[in-house]
Amino acid sequence: MKRGRPFEPGNQFGRGRPKGSRNKATAEALALLYQFKDPLLKKCIARALEGDIRAIRLCIDRILPPLRESTVRLRMPKLEKLKDAEVALQRVVENLARGNITPQEAQAIYGVIADIRDHISAGEMEARLVKLEKQALEQTDADL
Repeated sequence: MKRGRPFEPGNQFGRGRPKGSRNKATAEALALLYQFKDPLLKKCIARALEGDIRAIRLCIDRILPPLRESTVRLRMPKLEKLKDAEVALQRVVENLARGNITPQEAQAIYGVIADIRDHISAGEMEARLVKLEKQALEQTDADL
């Protein structure tokens, strides 16, 4: 028998537990915990009020939602040409200098705009290359 694959392909009885199903011991432990949830919660709150740091952290983690990144509103030109991307990058720098956005926000926005600029640049470069190839082909045909 090979290591790493305990069941041969096609073994209908060796599929194991379905995805998302819980271990029986875990299910029993959760049922017991839910049975005593009210007294446990009250005890945790009481310990937090007494100054127990771990209990305070538990309570705060449950009360406050996880922090999300804030949204940033900046006026930006439509990014269709390289010049538009350069203007947008300049606006990010200006807003950072004014304190309208944090350095982390500026870095993230700058990165996105720089990626778009690179994409636009690649598209323009490809268009120029196609045009040059077409001109070279026409010149070759004219020389023949």
